[in-house]
Amino acid sequence: MKFNLRELLWNKRRLLADRKLLGQWGEKRCEKFLKRKGFRTLARNFRCKTGEIDLVIVDTDGSLVFVEVKTRANEDFSPSESAVTTAKKTRMLRAARYFLATHQIEDRPFRFDVVTIVLAEQGPARIRHYENAFKP
Repeated sequence: MKFNLRELLWNKRRLLADRKLLGQWGEKRCEKFLKRKGFRTLARNFRCKTGEIDLVIVDTDGSLVFVEVKTRANEDFSPSESAVTTAKKTRMLRAARYFLATHQIEDRPFRFDVVTIVLAEQGPARIRHYENAFKP
């Protein structure tokens, strides 16, 4: 496969200029990353009054995993995972409970993971997966 360096640089500049586009790109990269680990996707961008969950997936052991994806251009000022605040965790927990209730899922183990994606100056993006990032 032949890569056009100019096209790659243009796409990176476009991502850096548009935060929403960068976030969408990161969520797609995250989903591909988790699928390679054997996870299956149930829902993307689940939203309700109480909050939003970027990905709802099923782990290889059958556990439900509610994933928060944080995509950053760099980590010059703070690590990406620090953007998952107590308020964000509370909103995710409420959204997860709503997801479980509306899909009538009971007695199934679940957890909350955080995946961070940081664009690199050169080379591929750095992806870090924090399993059980926080407990309800």
